[in-house]
Amino acid sequence: MSKPAARIRLADAAFALFDERGYEQTTVDDIAERAGVGRTTFFRHYRSKEAVIFPDHDRLLDLIRDRLATSSHSTALVAVSDAVRLVLLHYIEEGDLARRRYALTSKVSALRDREIASVARYQRLFREFIADWMGDPTTAASLRAELMAASVVAAHNHVLRRWLRGESADPVAEIDEAMREVLALFPAPSAHEGQSGTTVVAFRSGQDLDALLPALRRLVDGGPVS
Repeated sequence: MSKPAARIRLADAAFALFDERGYEQTTVDDIAERAGVGRTTFFRHYRSKEAVIFPDHDRLLDLIRDRLATSSHSTALVAVSDAVRLVLLHYIEEGDLARRRYALTSKVSALRDREIASVARYQRLFREFIADWMGDPTTAASLRAELMAASVVAAHNHVLRRWLRGESADPVAEIDEAMREVLALFPAPSAHEGQSGTTVVAFRSGQDLDALLPALRRLVDGGPVS
């Protein structure tokens, strides 16, 4: 059987040492020695011991940007859902490594802070894309984009944590359903929003049309209905 790649051996060694000695007490040299490689090899694959723990967020963010960039105005929300699924699939492909990371970051406050900062980067990317898609510079629209981006990230994290805790047998189906729930909260802007003109609302009444017309005329003129 072939020897695992140095990057994988380093990750396995790091998490084993974190479990045995604790995160703070483990050094880069300890990890390299346990993996059977030199210090130079460690830094060829990771910038720091902290980098061993987290996925390559820069690469994941680039994948999201690429997926969002391929969308049109009419397919923007589909692209958002696809981008969220890409991130979830990355964690699923990591398997046990993702679960070990989750257990470790739950115990080490410095790592939780790093994870929170990473989540903020994803939310900012989605917010900027959604704001551009909405094409509305108003404060209300900016808030809507912020809320929508936060909901997208929250839906992803909810499903991811369920999978990490072993509570989800089909996280991909769950994320698709979660995104449908999110997007239902934020229907696409109407093509007629912001246009001037007259809006006619249809309703049913027990009164004859002749009896209603005077009240309707007063309403159109801005006067009291009754």
